[in-house]
Amino acid sequence: MKPALSSYLLLTPVLLLGCSHASQPALQPPTTAQAQVVKSTQQQLPQAIRTTGTVHAKETATISAQMPGTIRQVLVQAGDRVRAGQLLIALDDAAMRSDLSRATAAQMAVEKQRMVAQTNAALASGTLARYRELKDQKSVSPQEFDEVQKRSEASALQLQALEAQSNEARAAVAGARTQLGYMQLRAPYGGIVTARMADPGTLATPGTPLLQVDRDGPLQVYTSVDESMIGSLRVGMKVPVSIAGTGAGDIAGTVAQIVPAADPTSRSFLVKLGLPASKQLRAGMYATANFPGATRAVILAPQSAVVMRGSLACVYALDQDGVAQLRYVTLGNRHSDQVEVLSGLAAGETLVNNPGDRDLAGKRIEAQP
Repeated sequence: MKPALSSYLLLTPVLLLGCSHASQPALQPPTTAQAQVVKSTQQQLPQAIRTTGTVHAKETATISAQMPGTIRQVLVQAGDRVRAGQLLIALDDAAMRSDLSRATAAQMAVEKQRMVAQTNAALASGTLARYRELKDQKSVSPQEFDEVQKRSEASALQLQALEAQSNEARAAVAGARTQLGYMQLRAPYGGIVTARMADPGTLATPGTPLLQVDRDGPLQVYTSVDESMIGSLRVGMKVPVSIAGTGAGDIAGTVAQIVPAADPTSRSFLVKLGLPASKQLRAGMYATANFPGATRAVILAPQSAVVMRGSLACVYALDQDGVAQLRYVTLGNRHSDQVEVLSGLAAGETLVNNPGDRDLAGKRIEAQP
């Protein structure tokens, strides 16, 4: 009985194996879909060093009072456009007008005295000339001639003194008029009011900001770069700048100034990037600058081959049999119509172009021209 049992046990796996193969269904070939295909590539690209900054006007004026005074009127609001010389703020000028009136009255009084002295000096000079002729004719005594000569000299000296007082009075009037002008704060150039920090009734003191005016013209981006980059920067080089608020792509910025002194705390340098004129740009906008760095090898895929599945980026990559496989990828920076693929894809792979919403996973792709 033992040999028969052993033979039965050996035959059982064979029968079971045969039954297992007989129960498997035949494999179906993958369905076919037509689509355009593209290739991923590997390229050497400069590594972009991204910095952030803020858009500023090329010239900004902070308006403040030069003389203390109470603000009587503020004639502009933030956002108003102004022209050069336009009155922006009027201070209470009653005291300055009073000083100007006193200085003007003093000048008029001195001027009248100077005119009288000028007449007396002319008369004394004429008398001295006649007495000189009489002296030559021996018609006057030396004492009489000396008295006339001294009176002429005294008149000339008095005229000189009053002329000096007249000049001083004119200077006082000019100074009072200048101080009166300080009571009116005007725009230094045409531009736009970007900040208003004062209201009527406020006491304005010298040095306290009251308004800020940005000059019309091209804007600049102020950004800070690490000290390790400063050797590769030069004035005039082009730097791509992205400003989200404009809704446009990269803007060609130009290095306009590199501040030579570094911030001792952050060890960074301030770089000013000139921007082309645009009505969409406004001071205060957030900007991103991409400075070129060392080159590096990157995998690039056409942006048109990337599809989004929820919040994940995917591509349909073809295997050696031309069957599409859904591949999740990690994307990097975009370069025109190409995008960096950081992971999930190798160079030279064939991808489905413009897959749209079609589910192509597991389908054999027939390439269209």
